[in-house]
Amino acid sequence: MTSAIPPDERLRPLLTRDYVRFRQPTEDGAAWLAPPSTAVTVIINMGDAFGGLPEAFVAGPSDACDVVTMDGEIDCVELKLTPLGAYRLFGLPVSELTNQVVDLTELADLRPGRLDEDLLRLADAGPEPAGEVAWVWRRLHGTHGNTPIAALAAEVGWSRRHLVNRFRAQTGLAPKTLARVLRFEELLRRLPGTELAEAAAACGYYDQAHMNRDFREFAGTTPGAWLARFPSVQYPWVRAT
Repeated sequence: MTSAIPPDERLRPLLTRDYVRFRQPTEDGAAWLAPPSTAVTVIINMGDAFGGLPEAFVAGPSDACDVVTMDGEIDCVELKLTPLGAYRLFGLPVSELTNQVVDLTELADLRPGRLDEDLLRLADAGPEPAGEVAWVWRRLHGTHGNTPIAALAAEVGWSRRHLVNRFRAQTGLAPKTLARVLRFEELLRRLPGTELAEAAAACGYYDQAHMNRDFREFAGTTPGAWLARFPSVQYPWVRAT
């Protein structure tokens, strides 16, 4: 069971969606699906920790899929931060979180009953992302990664190398990698329910072979095998086969 918890409106620019409370009874053979993501995920367990992870943790941006098996009952609050939101709140290069799971207590003190208060306090004390980085992030996010990086560098007046270095530090991924993950995220949102060729074209893939290459790199499998194992990515509680 899931339930949304609206955040303070001042925090919405730092978040990708409302806070979510997950409650899942024990189910043998189930797994948590974690696709590649540009978001930074914060999990605060209300019950026992799951999957061998800390009681409260931060999972950084990623460019690969992972599956976390579930043991026992799950009861947690989940926050999804934009990469620049995480930079603002935690005050460290988001590149240090990329493909990592970090104990939340090493970064911040977040209390489930006072999330708004704690996040607003962190935001007030945190660093501002570079305006150029924020602008490139908005452009890539708004086009699901389908904007040439060289053009974006030229538009902000930076060299491509300078953009890559600053962007990776503040978002966790290099611009080209982040663009590819954004496109793959959009593809997964469209599947299932859309023909593969149609979904590939809508997401900016040149052809199905181009999409298949991203599936192999980001998911380690083919689109057909992915859909057979994980029929839904909207709700991540799925049965592994």
